[in-house]
Amino acid sequence: MSYTVTQAMTEQFSASVIMLSQQKTSRLQQACQVAPVVGKSFYAERLGTAEMRERTARHADIPLSEFEHSRRKGTIHDMASRHLIDRADTEKMIIDPHGKYVQNCVAAANRAKDMWIIEALGGVAHGGEAGTTLIHNYDVGECRIINGDGTVVAAGSDASNTTETALTYTKLVTAKNLLDAAEIDPDRRRYLVTNNYNINALLSDTTLGGDEMKVVRDIKTGRIEQILGFFVIPIEYRATGTGLRMHSIDTNCIRSYAFAEGAVTFGIGGDVRTVIERIPEKDADQVLCTLEVGAERNEGPAVVEILLKAAP
Repeated sequence: MSYTVTQAMTEQFSASVIMLSQQKTSRLQQACQVAPVVGKSFYAERLGTAEMRERTARHADIPLSEFEHSRRKGTIHDMASRHLIDRADTEKMIIDPHGKYVQNCVAAANRAKDMWIIEALGGVAHGGEAGTTLIHNYDVGECRIINGDGTVVAAGSDASNTTETALTYTKLVTAKNLLDAAEIDPDRRRYLVTNNYNINALLSDTTLGGDEMKVVRDIKTGRIEQILGFFVIPIEYRATGTGLRMHSIDTNCIRSYAFAEGAVTFGIGGDVRTVIERIPEKDADQVLCTLEVGAERNEGPAVVEILLKAAP
């Protein structure tokens, strides 16, 4: 056999495309009130509490009881991800990359959903008839905030101290107390979203005894599914902005949230759509993924922001 036969051999590095580790599904959409949307914006209608009044005389007119009817306005954001697969490159590959490209785009779209929900949990809400009144999460009557050292911030003030500690059982009890004091319906599911460092810190908290932690933790996987009524959702900080955010003042703290189901309205103008189409002038296939969504905090007292040490 000729010694030059190797020149006719195909160099095979891999017979498959490996997708790098990433969050592939939306973890927070399940915790929202979902609203189909036609148009560029949507409203979350809100009803305040009503109170009964005593009738103090026979045949007297029944007193009129008023309760507040308010609204929050959300905006739909048009998101897109576009990638080209050159025909010349495809012919040099052993595998067809199209399917993996689509999966990668869908994963990015699902992370974008969580990005807008996280923004709604801790960002500025839009109140009033036209949605022009800006409502910060720390305003009186909105969310409550727990400082990095575990103390509760006075209503109407943002977090300010620069002492960072990780998640503890005591901090979680504080968050539960704030939601209970706001009379958030205990029948609504409650969620805790933070990063894995803080979830692991909670596993190491010695406040709970060994037997109690066995009930909370799945020994086989090391995960916490639910504790103190909170379903635990891990999401990491990402420099791209699609994960949890760092606090602007206490910059070593990550902004985590304990909240009740339905505290955020998630508007869907168009859910994840993918298409592969031919682009003749480029002699390439285009993988296009689009998404039209938005989120708005509709019930501030149902959200507690917890500042937690971001990393060891």
